[in-house]
Amino acid sequence: MRVEIVAIGTELLLGLLVDTNSGYIAQQLADNGIDCHFQTRVGDNISRIKEALATALDRSDAVICCGGLGPTSDDVTREAIANLMGAELVFQQDIWESIEARLSVAGRSIASINKSQAMVPKGAVPILQLTGTAPGLICRVGEKAIYATPGVPAEMKEMMESTIMADLRRRREGDYVIISRTLRTWGLPESRIAELISGRIDTLDKLALGDDLQIASGQAEAMEPGNTLPGERERAAKSGSARLDVPTIAFLASSTEGVKIRIGIKSNDRGKALAAIEREEKAIREILGESIFSSDDETMEEVVAKELVKHNLTLSVVESLTGGLVAARIVSIPGASQFFKGGLVAYATEIKKKFLGLEGPVVSEEAAVKMAEGARREFKSDIAISTTGVAGPDKQEDIEPGTVYVGIATAQKSVGYKLSLRGNRDRIRQSATMAALDILRKHVMSL
Repeated sequence: MRVEIVAIGTELLLGLLVDTNSGYIAQQLADNGIDCHFQTRVGDNISRIKEALATALDRSDAVICCGGLGPTSDDVTREAIANLMGAELVFQQDIWESIEARLSVAGRSIASINKSQAMVPKGAVPILQLTGTAPGLICRVGEKAIYATPGVPAEMKEMMESTIMADLRRRREGDYVIISRTLRTWGLPESRIAELISGRIDTLDKLALGDDLQIASGQAEAMEPGNTLPGERERAAKSGSARLDVPTIAFLASSTEGVKIRIGIKSNDRGKALAAIEREEKAIREILGESIFSSDDETMEEVVAKELVKHNLTLSVVESLTGGLVAARIVSIPGASQFFKGGLVAYATEIKKKFLGLEGPVVSEEAAVKMAEGARREFKSDIAISTTGVAGPDKQEDIEPGTVYVGIATAQKSVGYKLSLRGNRDRIRQSATMAALDILRKHVMSL
């Protein structure tokens, strides 16, 4: 089964509101083994909404649209759906009485404009709710269906959980699950990661296409990359010749949070799907090693916190370039007081020299080391980390923007690292924060 999502609202097109509804709906579909190949946003215009819904229905089995069910003049989703169905809008007294009762209990005035929310396309089934006033809709269009929900996230989620997902599960053929796991990396560009694991991707594509002869003869790991044509797996899946229980690999790059590798699988056996995900994760970890710092939603600072607690170490931070960003991420972890002694933002040169005893240039590897040693001494921590550098946009003492130094100090040794980062001022500071945490992670893990 394929379901398309249509988010309705001119404010989405203008960038005035971020569309979080589509992400939630897509996750619910994936959790239930339902494919979502397209997501669309359209403004508050009857003809364009109708066109978007018609296009979605043409290429999918069902559509979930959210937004445009309120009482104001720009809420025209009902009219667009009615036009598409070729049905008239019918006033339903029972829905109006329910809306009146809810508004009365809330102490809100009841305006005649609210009556528009009791208008339902003839033949549609309303989805009543407890949270708000606007009912949702289940509209049959031939063998397909349109599910309409309000744009308010809490109201949309209530309808998804109470009615829509249950109806979709009844309508779908087969009992599938879509499972994914995301590996989070730092330090390698997306192109390099893709190059390193290209052999795995080609192997999986051959498996999906049923190349059992090579797999059975033990040649899967030795397959040469580049033998699978783009879109071949998708065409085979459409024709029914591709195996569903083979993982896929996709990438999501971020300039300040690293590259995410998503391993996904669709299967009718959850146990086998999880086992396949585990096998693929193990294979990728063997290739990429310590550049993978976590999986799914675990952040870099959470990993660092676990390592510090595991090794029973206390931490202090002194920052110049990052201006407190490293400390802020550390203290975002519940229970950070267990291992975090404190931090100092030493931005001005005289502050670095007065409190940390620096002499000479303040943007250098030696300065970063001295800063870390000073923080460790003043805070009496087991380990300290420092950041200094030039964030830009201009040079500082002939040092190029993006030149960053990170220092680490422990009782055993002190080490400095030089980084060359790219981007604007904010991107350099954010990347330096992530890089410093990654250096700290690797250092603690090596102890």
